[in-house]
Amino acid sequence: MDNLTSALTRLYLPEGAAQTNLLAQRAQGQTGVLARLVADGRTRAVAIPFRPVPGGLEAQHWTQLCDMANALQAELGLPAPAVSIAGDRGYGLWLSLAKAVPEALAQRFAALLWARYVPDAPAPDSYVMDLPPCLHQGTGKWAAFINPGLGASFAEESGLELPPPHAGQAALLDGLHSIGEAQFTQALTLLQPAPAAGQPAAAPGPGPGPTPAPAPAAPALADGLLLKDATLEDIVAFLHAKNIEPTFRHLIRP
Repeated sequence: MDNLTSALTRLYLPEGAAQTNLLAQRAQGQTGVLARLVADGRTRAVAIPFRPVPGGLEAQHWTQLCDMANALQAELGLPAPAVSIAGDRGYGLWLSLAKAVPEALAQRFAALLWARYVPDAPAPDSYVMDLPPCLHQGTGKWAAFINPGLGASFAEESGLELPPPHAGQAALLDGLHSIGEAQFTQALTLLQPAPAAGQPAAAPGPGPGPTPAPAPAAPALADGLLLKDATLEDIVAFLHAKNIEPTFRHLIRP
């Protein structure tokens, strides 16, 4: 199992799922092969798509993603999520759960996050996304995990023209952590809409584990949060820290 497959398995695949060959096929550009993120009705992956806003400001969907990603950490005390560029247009925010939960509960969690942190934008039609890296069958472009510091530069892109290096994709996932059971239950509780006057508070639904411990302290602002942009030197330093020598290719468009 290579580092990329290992990282995807650790973070997003159902417990006990063996999809090594399938993930390898997708990473090599084979289309029509879906990663199975749900097993027996349960999932460990919460994916939230951010598409361009019709009539909105340029890169508004990127700003929305940053707002949510930062709030996940600063307000809910959750680990930093992964960020991807879609193969058609837009971005994806990827949250990993330590223990699988019912798919309906994962969808509910995504909907609550959207209602809390992107209240002025229409909610996505679906919170189902194809796990990167993979080639989009319709556009012929690649969905891939990206360094969040470069996110704004992809606002007008419809995926990547070239397949992303496996080592670089693995490096982007290497330092990420899953949301623990207590953290997930606590976040669900905090996200519940306030009850109407005289009405009891709504339960968060079937929880994944025991009664949660107090939420951890919010992480320091300088760690993990999505800032506006990273310089080229920042990206090179990041890759060097992972023992990866970057190769830069310039694509000349006709």
